[in-house]
Amino acid sequence: MAAPVNPPRGMRDILPAEKVKRERALAVIRRVYRTHGFDEIETPALEDVARLHSGIGGDNEKLAYSVLQRGLAADDLRAAADAGDVLALADLGLRYDLTVPLARFAASNRGALPPVFRALQIGPVWRAERPQKGRYRQFVQCDIDVLGEAGPLAELELLAATADALAALGLREITVRLNDRRILTRLLSTWGIGADQAGSALIIIDKLDKIGVAGVVAELADAGVATAGLAEQFEQLATADWSLLQQPPLWLDTDAYAHLLALRDALPQSEVVFDPTLVRGMGYYTGTIFELAHPGSGSSVAGGGRYDGMIGRFQDQQVPAVGFSIGFERIIDLLPDEPDESSAVALLYDADVPDAVLLAEKRALVAAGTRVRLERTRKNRRAQLEALTADGFTRFEVVTADGAGDLRPLDA
Repeated sequence: MAAPVNPPRGMRDILPAEKVKRERALAVIRRVYRTHGFDEIETPALEDVARLHSGIGGDNEKLAYSVLQRGLAADDLRAAADAGDVLALADLGLRYDLTVPLARFAASNRGALPPVFRALQIGPVWRAERPQKGRYRQFVQCDIDVLGEAGPLAELELLAATADALAALGLREITVRLNDRRILTRLLSTWGIGADQAGSALIIIDKLDKIGVAGVVAELADAGVATAGLAEQFEQLATADWSLLQQPPLWLDTDAYAHLLALRDALPQSEVVFDPTLVRGMGYYTGTIFELAHPGSGSSVAGGGRYDGMIGRFQDQQVPAVGFSIGFERIIDLLPDEPDESSAVALLYDADVPDAVLLAEKRALVAAGTRVRLERTRKNRRAQLEALTADGFTRFEVVTADGAGDLRPLDA
């Protein structure tokens, strides 16, 4: 028996019906985002490996795929592998998100971009994840970013545009969760967690919805954090709401919190909650962070935040920036399998039908805007018509050597 021929683990083949569903959703997202004034760009799948491992990607840097340098001698490979030196082995890597490439794009093309640039970017990214439901090693991200706008208007544009995109897909029961990295920084400080431990502590706290309070406290202890009383602190944080300015707790950065209140008040049509434990795992966030939740998904369906310090790493000038990303693979699972409404005809023919007759009939239908498939007639006509219906075809013709017969509906 031949060995199974499967795609690499954590990656998938997309069959035609699923591809139609995905492309339909992407068309809706593109249309809404362009209506909101975002311009689509494209960046390479590969970036310099040093850029991908520059300390701004959080845990995702550990999941990046690296590409071996060309022409390395065997001795060099062995020496670098023994030393565990990734940068000595690789010079390029597959992008693990679309934000790091966007920052490099902005620096590379700053002379061609307006002072405030609204970017739309859709494409695959790659991470060496542990595959599970809803989490793949290759997946599509749909990002919008505002570069050059330091005020809250940028966050509001992103939130409004993404809420509209999800609503256009039929996902309307959306909850917006807001937090700010400045609040997290102050919170860690009140817990006695210094700057040298802050990055790793935030990565652990970001797992709260997966491993719970006990799991987070245990991992913080393993990381050398003093955890006495932390479980109770997490329970108190779970009750935080929009009334904290009346008696601000010690951990609250009041300026950041007031900024979040202003965002909430400008989003009257959305349910907006304050979540002081919301982290967002990327290391590049500097201010506001946000996620969108939907009751049909166990995880967020979109997320992002402000990353004002990133673009300045690639050029001699700091540029304020904020971005939002739709978890495309998650929302696809929430969308119904709708039938293709376009006109689609199957031309069924026997072996004796001349190719010229088939081609002439097909071209006439295509010229009228009809999708056409040529398919040789099978013995089991019923099973053939059922399969065509499942593929989105609505009508069929039987073509003989004398030409085509009448169009008939497949469900007749």
